[in-house]
Amino acid sequence: MNLYEIIVRRRSIRRFRDIPVPYEVLERCVDAARLAPSGGNLQPGEYIIVDEEHLLDKVFGTLKWASDISPRGDPPPAERPKAYIVLLVNRNVRAEGFEYDIGASIENILLVALEEGIGSCCIGAIGRDKLREILKIPNNYTIVIVVALGYPNENPVVEEFEGSIKYWKDESGTLHVPKRRLRDILHRNTF
Repeated sequence: MNLYEIIVRRRSIRRFRDIPVPYEVLERCVDAARLAPSGGNLQPGEYIIVDEEHLLDKVFGTLKWASDISPRGDPPPAERPKAYIVLLVNRNVRAEGFEYDIGASIENILLVALEEGIGSCCIGAIGRDKLREILKIPNNYTIVIVVALGYPNENPVVEEFEGSIKYWKDESGTLHVPKRRLRDILHRNTF
């Protein structure tokens, strides 16, 4: 599968199989993240890999899942993520304007994970104070996002945008994700 095919195939996964993610794969994801572009090459991003069983439930408890389809979007205990990568910004390196750096890092994580057969879901609705306490994150770090990871136990499908971006689950439990058409968002030379 080439890079474009990986990008087209990537969907947020919220239900995972009960199989651990090899640490080497998680480390490779972080290695790809650190190689992402960074404004002024400041590289303010740092990462915590969480894959110890006793921490997985604690981290899960700080996250809010898929508000548009809650509670059906919440993974049940047997289908929860098997790892997390917590993306941090060291404010001593860069206190603001880091969003593009982190966005590029996130995408690298998602694409490398999928290349390895690992599904992912970016979560920004985080109980940051509780997560900071659980993972002993120093106060000079901003908790930006948590990427949940595991082998997929669902196959979301892309739907053509027809007036609403809200995703939904059908009666069989398949997640449907509307995406805007290329012809509706692409402009050439001028608007």
